[in-house]
Amino acid sequence: MEWLPHITVATIVEDNGRILMVEEHKGGRNVLNQPAGHLDPDETLIDAAIRETLEETGWDVEPTGVIGIYLYTAPSNGVTYQRICFSAKAVQHHPDYRLDDGIVGAKWLTRDELIAQRDNWRSELIIRCIDDYLAGHHFSLELIRPSL
Repeated sequence: MEWLPHITVATIVEDNGRILMVEEHKGGRNVLNQPAGHLDPDETLIDAAIRETLEETGWDVEPTGVIGIYLYTAPSNGVTYQRICFSAKAVQHHPDYRLDDGIVGAKWLTRDELIAQRDNWRSELIIRCIDDYLAGHHFSLELIRPSL
């Protein structure tokens, strides 16, 4: 039996105590997530984080570090995801950017505002990544090594 985890990236972008979140339509309802998505073929993890953030929020970002590497098995479908979560700073917003299908829009929320909407989280990874970020878990981008 072959087991293939899905490689995903996520980005924590914080500005004055607010964190950039994505509202997306998933499973018949709107849910909140970090800008996140799957690694594409022949793409670096850092490039994937930049691309996914732009596609889901309309924001150009500059990754500044690695928050953590997480393994998560979704109870809804049993799929295992390996998530590499980056920190990044917002560089430029493109308000007219056409967001990915299913994306309702981007929201800047405080941790408390996010906690108040717990029933709308896409997964528990959201708060784990944010709490690790807020606790100062910031590793150098050099942790991500280029392929040979």
